[in-house]
Amino acid sequence: MPTWGEILNEFNAPQANPDSVRRKYLSLLTQHTGRDIILYSTKWTDPTGVNPDTISITEEDLQGFMEVVHGLRNNKLDLILHSPGGSPVATEAIVKYLRKKFENIRVIVPQGAMSVGTMLACSANTIVLGKHSFLGPIDPQFILQTPLGVRMVPAQAILDQFDMAKEECKNTQNLGSWLPILSQYGPGMLIECKNAIALSKKLVKDWLAQFMFHGQKRASHKASIVARSLADHKKFKSHARHLSRDDCKELGLVIEDLETDQTLQDLVLSVFHASTITFNLSPAAKIIENQNGKAFVKLSGVVNVFRPPQNPPSARPPQAAPAPSQVSSPTSN
Repeated sequence: MPTWGEILNEFNAPQANPDSVRRKYLSLLTQHTGRDIILYSTKWTDPTGVNPDTISITEEDLQGFMEVVHGLRNNKLDLILHSPGGSPVATEAIVKYLRKKFENIRVIVPQGAMSVGTMLACSANTIVLGKHSFLGPIDPQFILQTPLGVRMVPAQAILDQFDMAKEECKNTQNLGSWLPILSQYGPGMLIECKNAIALSKKLVKDWLAQFMFHGQKRASHKASIVARSLADHKKFKSHARHLSRDDCKELGLVIEDLETDQTLQDLVLSVFHASTITFNLSPAAKIIENQNGKAFVKLSGVVNVFRPPQNPPSARPPQAAPAPSQVSSPTSN
């Protein structure tokens, strides 16, 4: 398997560019698996100078998936996913679309898929994880303006704090301490928190029962247990907790070990390394791309769409990629 440094050397080779190296390994991967491939990777683990919305799963991503799914003919898909999360309703739209196009979906996580990224992974038939890969809790978060600045606050923590306030404010002497805290929450916040938690659990439960646990005894019951566990903020204590492959298996998710197929592991990690190097060497912050070289690339303020020539050639050593056609659009921020 090429290391990160060896793939960087490929980028530095004459006539090579970030696109040609990455696309070479995507093409080799689909030749190995016989399945269509979509890479969804973001500059999440090194977000220097990037607006968080740019690397999140947003409504705009559905356009990206539509762009790269167009022309694919296989009914089996491998989705290589590296994401910190984003919008649950945008993720729901993506899942509905992909499930109309593909009968069998594997989500391959070369490093991490957190929050809504984990929810997306739970819509697969199976999840492929390496020893180093991780998922995360799905408890929803709220962005709040506080006297200490903008904070991401777990919905369950807000509900728990209100319960604590109700109990402590039975003693009226505590009201003065609690009023500044409770005044940060606008009208309807408690209902919004409850609805957000319920939605996260419902989506994951429905997807697990319909796809990953399909055909299993008591699939709906099992799916409900897994969804409830993933959404349990009190259990995990932090939305940023990393759930290892063993943790995910213990929860009951259907997990395949990436190392079982050495060639698959080599090619998946090569694609992933190539995407991270692309982020380091270019303004790209999000890449949605298929094995044929069709890509939807999110930059700072614009989207680049690359459409390869008809009947793209099979994989070959890296060479200069044709200049992409570009369409500009406002950021989703």
